[in-house]
Amino acid sequence: MAISKDKKKELVADYVESLARSQAVIVADYQGMTVATATALRAKLRGAGGSFQIVKNTLFRKVLQQGGVPEPSALLKGPVAVCYCFGEVPAVVKALNEFARENESLRIRGGIIGRSIVDAARAKSLADLPPRAVVLAQLLGAVQGPMSSLAGLVAAPLRELARVLQARSEQGQQAAA
Repeated sequence: MAISKDKKKELVADYVESLARSQAVIVADYQGMTVATATALRAKLRGAGGSFQIVKNTLFRKVLQQGGVPEPSALLKGPVAVCYCFGEVPAVVKALNEFARENESLRIRGGIIGRSIVDAARAKSLADLPPRAVVLAQLLGAVQGPMSSLAGLVAAPLRELARVLQARSEQGQQAAA
């Protein structure tokens, strides 16, 4: 059944809005997936901060061209669905990987991160990245470690001088007594 121009404009607007909000897009093959399975996947991804949408390839290609993303022609062959990562990318990809292991009808083809196209192995490996909070804590530790060492180095001579003066003062008090 043909889609009207108004419906196509509506779909393109939806794709553009979702692509603009997402940090990454995972492209997957969904052939053989039942409606109940797709609904369960959508619920699982929603909890992780993502969404799952079956797209029209020709319209999605136009959206990617408008966004300045190189066309992933190998990824957009045949019926495909995309998973938008609105929250933390590792959490969404992890949920997608777990679901794909349980359901053979879902196969990850690859992804789009920023303006780069990645293959299936790289897209799946995004699940191994630590969450944002852990990365920020590691960064803070990396910055704070040298700073505290520097503060210790700067304060050490003053501490030593204070100890020497204290010891000298005690020697003077003992000699006077």
